[in-house]
Amino acid sequence: MEEQLFHNENYWVSPYNYMDEVRSQFTLPKKVQFHDVTLRDGEQSPGVAFRAEDKVRIAKLLDEIGVDRIEVSLPAVSDEDKRATKDVVALGLKAKIFVLCRGMASDVENALECGVDGIILELPVGIPRLKYQFPNWTEDDVVEKASYWATFAKSKGLEVVLFPMDCTRARPEFFTRVLTEVGALPAIDGVSLVDTSGSLHPQAAIYLVKQMKEITKKRIEVHTHTDFGMGVATSMAALTAGAEVVHASIGGLGERSGNTPLDEAAISAKALYGVDSNIKFNRLYDISRQVLEISKFQIAPSKPIIGERAFTRESGMGVDLVKTQPLALFGVMPSFVGQEPRYVLGKKSGLASVVMKLDDLGMPQLDDQKKAIVLNKIKTLSLEKRGLVSDEEFVAIVKEVN
Repeated sequence: MEEQLFHNENYWVSPYNYMDEVRSQFTLPKKVQFHDVTLRDGEQSPGVAFRAEDKVRIAKLLDEIGVDRIEVSLPAVSDEDKRATKDVVALGLKAKIFVLCRGMASDVENALECGVDGIILELPVGIPRLKYQFPNWTEDDVVEKASYWATFAKSKGLEVVLFPMDCTRARPEFFTRVLTEVGALPAIDGVSLVDTSGSLHPQAAIYLVKQMKEITKKRIEVHTHTDFGMGVATSMAALTAGAEVVHASIGGLGERSGNTPLDEAAISAKALYGVDSNIKFNRLYDISRQVLEISKFQIAPSKPIIGERAFTRESGMGVDLVKTQPLALFGVMPSFVGQEPRYVLGKKSGLASVVMKLDDLGMPQLDDQKKAIVLNKIKTLSLEKRGLVSDEEFVAIVKEVN
């Protein structure tokens, strides 16, 4: 096992990830593709609404970051979505352009009119959807509609990805039938494992992907949500079983708890599993922030990879490593994902933090007694504020002590 696989200038992760005894269980693809759903599924986040010009701007950013496919819309939602899709197609991006299609004539016709490269062909498969959302549909209806519209779309030159909605809560015998009678059709280019409720655990994902590959002999994709906090884990588990495409969104935008975050999935595939992609990692922070600003969607400061405090340390123990050796503190080098390592002042700070802050602000160093007094005042103020101490407050404290 080569050390550079788990320890290099960009990341330092666990060597156990790369042990032969571990990796011998995997069927990893040589390269993972990312199908970005920010503009369609991501827009389904409550309160998020993209105008046509927003979708065009975001599509350009997604292409810059290196996603392989962009799912722009369900054109039937509005005339503006249809216009946005046409405008994105007209950009001539490197990424393939897809739209969501239900098993109906108008949706496929919209896709053809917009001039997209392919469709995500969605049909209900899960028991909850068939029972409560599509009570008039039988299992035979699903199979017949999926087969017909996949064949029709393919005959018109579209790439077709079968998207069996909520299949992780389907009747197992029915899902097997869908894979056998629809997924294996020549018209189908890829089949997606659709964990609509985010309720599939990683071990089950491995089982299902293997079954899907064995039955369909097609490219397997994974689309899951983070309702149980398992989106990235389930997607990575699917990769180890041979899935080749991960559906993800910027910052985890999406319904309820969101979709699998593109940033976390891309970094995990590369650093933890050694699987390459076309993602430009050094643009992750910048581009994600631009997209989130357009969406007006707030993420947690502590969110991995692109959170404002993902690479920030308050604790005084080893705080100097933030500057001298970030990989001693973080699994990923902040600069690798376009971030910078930071330290802040607060209740948990130590004397080293005071020394560093004086240097960073161009202020003369203090003797040991004054540094101790400054540190005590920082801790007291942090407790009073129930928060951090700003640079301005630090300067005021130092002036007071002097």
